[in-house]
Amino acid sequence: MPDPTLCTEQEITGLVHQFYGRIRADETLGPIFEASVDDWDAHLVLLVDFWSSLLRGTRRFSGSPMTKHAALPDLTADMFRRWLAIFHQCTAELDNTAMRNEVEAMAGRIANKLWANYQGVHGTRHPGEPSPVQ
Repeated sequence: MPDPTLCTEQEITGLVHQFYGRIRADETLGPIFEASVDDWDAHLVLLVDFWSSLLRGTRRFSGSPMTKHAALPDLTADMFRRWLAIFHQCTAELDNTAMRNEVEAMAGRIANKLWANYQGVHGTRHPGEPSPVQ
């Protein structure tokens, strides 16, 4: 459940910017994001709003992450695992332990939902295939 006292907007902004800076530099994920994001400044604002809504309950985010991710070609479970690994690298550097615990749990659930949806849309669901987060 969102908690406005869990973290500050500055902590969310710092995490989002740090994480997507690393994503953009990643040799596997960087090209996917660069091909999909036209305006990084606007995209980062949207992502801060997304995490602020989830963590603090600000309700600033409106959008359809499932639809956007489902439209991307040739994603794999390993890519989602890589996304999570980079995310965990960034959250490990957070001083706010409560925020770190909450955001890591949320990221795992989000990755699993996005991957399951992606497989359903693309008809690539394989029973027994591991999800990004076990």
